Amino acid sequence: MTAQHMPSAAPAIRNVVLKASNLTRQVSSPEGPLTIVRDVSLEIAAGESVAIIGASGAGKSTLLALLAGLDVPTSGRVWLAGADLTGLDEDGRARVRAERVGFVFQSFHLIPSLTALENVLLPLELAGRADARARAGAALERVGLGPRARHYPRQLSGGEQQRVALARACVTSPPVLFADEPTGNLDPVNGARIIDLLFELNAHTGTTLVLVTHEQPLAQRCDRTLRLEAGSLQ
Repeated sequence: MTAQHMPSAAPAIRNVVLKASNLTRQVSSPEGPLTIVRDVSLEIAAGESVAIIGASGAGKSTLLALLAGLDVPTSGRVWLAGADLTGLDEDGRARVRAERVGFVFQSFHLIPSLTALENVLLPLELAGRADARARAGAALERVGLGPRARHYPRQLSGGEQQRVALARACVTSPPVLFADEPTGNLDPVNGARIIDLLFELNAHTGTTLVLVTHEQPLAQRCDRTLRLEAGSLQ
């Protein structure tokens, strides 16, 4: 690994797993530069559950992408689980995400040609885990889908697909789990089940949960709520 790819140490602040300093994200528009995230600074402790709330267009998903290293800021810095993301190139950020992050999105992002078990296996196989199949099977059992392991996404309901996505996100025991409107495509019953599973993971494994939502009842279940308005924390 070259020096360019080496994560630099995060600031020595006790128990902080995620830190942002003066994050700003601008994009070009016909009217000129458009600021989507503006000068955001925050700290999130290991094991904490934090909701990011705000109106549509407030910049919530962009902020989540910056915190997870899926996007890069125009200015500012992000430290994630010990890595300085803003000091890494795309390959370096991808390695950090693979090793230290889980994702659950509104769209399930399952691979149609793979079974439920194979979808959950994927991050373990990429990591070279010798116990990949056993861990993947156990993860599916935890979300109540052990009997559906050989089913393809098209054979599963929306709620079941999101549970597969959650099992895949959690199977590597990541320090941080990012969830972007994870119940947005689900009916209330399945949405409630996904929410319960997210908080069970947070409570039982100590995985930090960072959740984007527009649902106030869901946000109230988190330890802390951050409100974003026009790209700025309020």
